[in-house]
Amino acid sequence: MTKQFDIIISGGGLSGALMALSLIDCKNEKGQPLSIGIVEANPVLNDPSLNFDDRVLALSHGTATYLNSLGLWQQLKKVAEPIKNIHISDRGFYGKARLYADNHQVNALGFVVEMSLLGQALLFCLKEKNKLIGNLTWFTPDKISDITWQEKHVEITLNSETKLNAKLLLACDGVHSACRKFANISVQESDYEQSALIANVCTAIPHDNLAFERFTETGPIAMLPLSKQSSATNDSRCSLVWTLPPEQANKMQALSDKQFQTELECAFGGWLGAITHVGKRDVFPLKLLMADEQVYHRMALIGNASHTIHPIAGQGFNLGVRDVNQMAELIKTSLNNNQDIGQFSALTKYASQRKLDHQQVIGLTDSLVTLFSNKLPPLVVGRNLGLKVMNYLSPLKNALVRKTMGY
Repeated sequence: MTKQFDIIISGGGLSGALMALSLIDCKNEKGQPLSIGIVEANPVLNDPSLNFDDRVLALSHGTATYLNSLGLWQQLKKVAEPIKNIHISDRGFYGKARLYADNHQVNALGFVVEMSLLGQALLFCLKEKNKLIGNLTWFTPDKISDITWQEKHVEITLNSETKLNAKLLLACDGVHSACRKFANISVQESDYEQSALIANVCTAIPHDNLAFERFTETGPIAMLPLSKQSSATNDSRCSLVWTLPPEQANKMQALSDKQFQTELECAFGGWLGAITHVGKRDVFPLKLLMADEQVYHRMALIGNASHTIHPIAGQGFNLGVRDVNQMAELIKTSLNNNQDIGQFSALTKYASQRKLDHQQVIGLTDSLVTLFSNKLPPLVVGRNLGLKVMNYLSPLKNALVRKTMGY
C-alpha cells in the first residue's frame, strides 16, 4: 500500500527539520493540516548526534529572527552567544575594520551556537508540535531508493520497500543529495584546495562577545564567541575555524595540544591572550558546489543540496535558512490561493527569487577567498586599502553588514 502525503522532505538534518517546522502549521483548502513525511538515513530520533555534531554555526541576525518566528528561539536563547562586534584584520599589515552592533541599531550582529544544541531544539519543537497536530511522519532509518515523477505527484520508494506518494518533494538531503542525482541535475564544483580545521578553544582573555576574522598568509582564522554553558573551566570559550592548505591542516590536526596552542597563538596573535585549552580538532575539505537547476518537476533543492560554499563569511547555513523561508512562504501562498503546491510555476518562482541571493553570497565569499588568499603585492596593498576605506565609509560598511546579517 502506498502512503499518501502532501509533502515529502528528503533529509532530517538541519535544513530538513527546519523545513518541517516551517510547514507543520500549514493547512489545506479544507482546513486540515498538511501531511508531511521526512525520510532520514540516520536514526536521529534515538541519537541526534548522528546528524547534529559539535561543529558551530554562526547565525545571522535575520536567521535568529526567523527561528524566533517559529518558536525555536525560546530553546536557543540561553545557549546562543551574541556577536556584538566584529574585528577584521590582515595579519602583518595595517588594514583593519570594525563592525559594531550598536551602529546598526541591533543588540547583536548575529549569534553563535553549537549544531548539536540547534539540532536538539529543532527535534524537540517538532515533537511538541506533532503531539498537538499529528501530521508529521518520520521514516528513519531509511533512504530513498527510487523516484518516479508523475504529472500530479511524485512516487517514492524507500530501501525498506515502503512506497510514498506526494504532491511535492523537497530535497534537503545535503551535498550528496540523492534527489538531485535521481533528477540528473548537474552541479558546478570547484575545489578551493583548502581545508577548514575546526575546534573549540579556551582563551585567557574574555571574548566579550567579539568575533574575529583574521587573515593570514595561509588562510583566514575565525574566532567566534561561545557561551560557557558546557565549558568545564571558567575561561572564555571560542569556536575556531582555521582555513589552511590541506597538507598543513592535517599536520596541525596531528600536533599535540600544547604544540597546537603555540602554533595558533603565533598565527592569531595576542588578541585573546594565551590559548589555555583545545578541544577535539576536525578537518573538512572546502569546495564550492552549485546545482545547475534549483527545481525539477514537483521537486525543489534546499540548502546544501543546492549550494555548498566556503565558510569565510559564515554564510552557508544562513543561505539555506533563507531557502527554507522562501519555500515555506510560496507554499503558504499556493495554499491561500487554493493552488497546487507542487505546480511548476510556483517552483520556478522559488528558483528565480533565490537566484540573486545565491549569486550575491557566493560572489562575496569567492571574492574574499581570492583576495585574502593571494600574496601578490598589488592585491595585498589593495585589500588593506579596501579594509581601511570600508572602516571609514559608512555606506560601504552598512551594505556589507546588512548582507551578512541576512537582509
